Amino acid sequence: MNTPLWQPSPERIAQTNLTAFYAAVNQRWGTQVNDYDALYQWSVENTEAFWQSVWQFCGVIASEQGETVLSAGEHMAQARWFPEARLNFAENLLRRRDDNPAIIFWGENGAKRRITTQQLYDTVSQVAQALTAAGVKTGDRVAAYLPNLPETVIAMLATASIGAVWCSCSPDFGAQGVLDRFGQIEPTVLFAADGYVYNGKVHDVQPTLAKILPQLPSVQHTVIMQYAQLPITVSGAVSTWDEFCAPYSPAPINFAQLPFNHPLYILFSSGTTGVPKCIVHGAGGTLLQHLKEHQLQTDIKPNDKLFYFTTCGWMMWNWLMSGLASEACLMLYDGSPFYPDGNVLWDYAQAEQINVFGTSAKYIDALAKQDYKPAETHDLSALKAILSTGSPLLPESFDFVYQHIKADLQLSSISGGTDIVSCFALGSPVLPVWKGELQCRGLGMAVQVYDENAKPVQGEKGELVCVKPFPSMPIYFWRDPEQRLYQSAYFARFPNIWCHGDYVELTEHQGMIFYGRSDAVLNPGGVRIGTAEIYRQVEQFPEVLESIVIGQQWQGDVRVVLFVRLRDGEQLSEDLSQRIKQHIRKQTTPRHVPAKIVQVSDIPRTKSGKIVELAVRQVVHGETVKNQEALANPEALAQYAQVPALQS
Repeated sequence: MNTPLWQPSPERIAQTNLTAFYAAVNQRWGTQVNDYDALYQWSVENTEAFWQSVWQFCGVIASEQGETVLSAGEHMAQARWFPEARLNFAENLLRRRDDNPAIIFWGENGAKRRITTQQLYDTVSQVAQALTAAGVKTGDRVAAYLPNLPETVIAMLATASIGAVWCSCSPDFGAQGVLDRFGQIEPTVLFAADGYVYNGKVHDVQPTLAKILPQLPSVQHTVIMQYAQLPITVSGAVSTWDEFCAPYSPAPINFAQLPFNHPLYILFSSGTTGVPKCIVHGAGGTLLQHLKEHQLQTDIKPNDKLFYFTTCGWMMWNWLMSGLASEACLMLYDGSPFYPDGNVLWDYAQAEQINVFGTSAKYIDALAKQDYKPAETHDLSALKAILSTGSPLLPESFDFVYQHIKADLQLSSISGGTDIVSCFALGSPVLPVWKGELQCRGLGMAVQVYDENAKPVQGEKGELVCVKPFPSMPIYFWRDPEQRLYQSAYFARFPNIWCHGDYVELTEHQGMIFYGRSDAVLNPGGVRIGTAEIYRQVEQFPEVLESIVIGQQWQGDVRVVLFVRLRDGEQLSEDLSQRIKQHIRKQTTPRHVPAKIVQVSDIPRTKSGKIVELAVRQVVHGETVKNQEALANPEALAQYAQVPALQS
């Protein structure tokens, strides 16, 4: 394909934040950067100057910046950015106090709320006072077991304002899943909901809470948000949200001025291979990285309406929160994206004039499979960008977006993760969109693709690595004082080089193609195959809703096994099986063709919607999946055990 799917107009490019940033960089540093590729190259060759420029351009609020930009930069795991700076994350997000909306919320149950920037500040002030009165101090942990509600945002900001550390799980986590996370970090206060609404049903979470609280002895107070309006059945040191806030009047917030690397968030790895890792992210690095990604990579401007379909158990919730620092309005939705039907999020986008719409690749694929065409049914004139993550966006999904959602917008498939609470590869408002590719590597992120011999390659598949420090690296793992877990997670493969575990390719356009996780790469006959290479072909079949592929150890080699979930009423006939195999052979190589294709009724996935190839591979090989609590649908694994077709 020699032409891009979308190209921004010269007029659009001229109005971007990025064009203004070129001018700021050129004036400050005497450079001549006037396009993305030149700026990217400058940003990774001059990382300290680049991040200083982001700080200044994006208007970071700090009581002190300090002279030093980066210390111990030659050792990635020890690197520290702006070690003399003092700031407060919440102060940067609460920079506006007026009648403009800060949060617009829609719930599946019909709830709709609007909160102005002044109202947000005032309520954060009340909750911060209440947390302080409850004994929460700088460095203490505050946990949330909540839906994606305005109160979740408020509680996070109040926590950050006093220098406590925030962590959250969505209320669909079971008791063991919550304890595996919160039990490690010992929170002082727990915010929880009485229940939540999903797919037309009210789910009472209080029975789960009753199991959790006795096993969290560190929790001194529990605050219940009555979202589902259920009678409160939890006993002990419990108050409702209203009772917790009522004794305090809004007042100026005394934002604790803390080091740049003071802990802000604890995020949890998926936990599908054991107890989740507790990844600690610093306030300054999170803020600076998100300001860059929002303003320079996504072109978010004041009063833009920023939406991401996420729960607060996924890192995209944390990413969304930082939109307030760019003076955007956060658009929150809680519920199923397909209840009562697949129009619900587009109804929201039309009614509220959403500018940036974020979702998962699987959601876009599901829209296409169910023949939704929002371009024909909704006014999306305000929409300027669609972001997609969670798994690689299929090339056909790129076509679907431009044909059936909107022809003129920036479609950014983005990828990074919980580990960096941000992206390695993502979008740019000044670059074209090429089918099947992430537009670019992130500014200031020295991303390369390494072959087996640790040599950088282009146009070949290899490991995604980052060869220089960046501000949003974790500051440490919880209970890992000697950094053993931290070192083994990222630096074991290539010493002093961050190896992210993604199997990727850097293209001739300086974009990136993602082929799946490195640990799920198939290896038949010694040839490495990314799982996404097979998904791209299989999921073109209208009969196939989704698929999962693994490598099965067989007769001294590895054979490719494909599991397919078909549309209701469809059966995996010999004809369909052969057509799938022939199509894969024609479009890829004979090595990609599955030796076996098996029909299943469900595909196991994490709470954030990612399919879990490793868990399926373990079940097929008769191994125990250690932590099924991390899965959204652990019962799905049973059908992968002792499959007769895989015994021959």
